[in-house]
Amino acid sequence: MAPADSCSETGVVNTDEYVERVLAMVERVPAGRVTTYGLIAEAVGCGGPRQVGRVMARHGGPTPWWRVVRADGSLPRSHRLEAFSRYREESTALRGDIFDASTLRVDLGAALWDPGEG
Repeated sequence: MAPADSCSETGVVNTDEYVERVLAMVERVPAGRVTTYGLIAEAVGCGGPRQVGRVMARHGGPTPWWRVVRADGSLPRSHRLEAFSRYREESTALRGDIFDASTLRVDLGAALWDPGEG
């Protein structure tokens, strides 16, 4: 569970500490692996997938943002090409048609990293 200073007793996110915790967790995701917004939220112990997504959108630039995906493994719509390039560099397992970015997904069965387990 997250320390009291990153979440209120009601589970509301206290922004600065929460941002630091989310970004630190994203930094731990190994190359070639991914995790989900929801798993990051669980590991941090506060907030949910949308709050993690908001942190990544606003503060995630210097972190390996491509290693955090939606629960269905889909690539980020506005960054599909860059994410695809990063996945290829890191040999991240993918499924779908490489010629149709809208069908591409990270193969979560092969690439999922659970921050709660390691």
